[in-house]
Amino acid sequence: MKDLFIKRFEYYKSLGDKAFEQLSDEQIFWHYNDESNSIAVIVKHIAGNMLSRWTHFLTEDGEKSWRNRDEEFINTFKTKKEVLDFWEKGWECLFEALGQINEENLYSTLFIRGEAHSVVDAVLRQMAHYPYHIGQIVYIAKMMKNEEWKTLSIERNKSREFNNEMKDKFSNEDAGSNSSPVCFQNSPEVRDEYQ
Repeated sequence: MKDLFIKRFEYYKSLGDKAFEQLSDEQIFWHYNDESNSIAVIVKHIAGNMLSRWTHFLTEDGEKSWRNRDEEFINTFKTKKEVLDFWEKGWECLFEALGQINEENLYSTLFIRGEAHSVVDAVLRQMAHYPYHIGQIVYIAKMMKNEEWKTLSIERNKSREFNNEMKDKFSNEDAGSNSSPVCFQNSPEVRDEYQ
């Protein structure tokens, strides 16, 4: 299960990474209006959450006393490099924590703001949270880049070709193997776990 969690989070991180590659320093800090968050602020929130949730996650509450969530929505970064360094710091903390998950602690109880969660539930909670914000990052980046945007998924009007390529690529492989970087519906590990 741990490997599946890591693979999924790596995919979502890669979407953010590929969006950042297309943006200038100025674009990282752009926001639509005063009520909107820049990509820099969204990164500050995601990484701040990661550091709080996953530092000593098996022994301490996921909402650390040192976290100031409200401050995460105020930009304090000066450069794109600072933003990306903080992004990496958050992911490093998450992946280090995921590396500690094993069969013995997968269903252990941990706490987030005093609320009990199993380890697997806490991971799934964040697997919904982080992609939500990464989607915001990608959407903002795509709006700014407009026609210069390099798609992160199947190109517009290319679905049929992509589907045919996937069918050809995996037609000789075991039907139970994971064929998609996005979908794990064919994974025996997932099927057995959630029947």
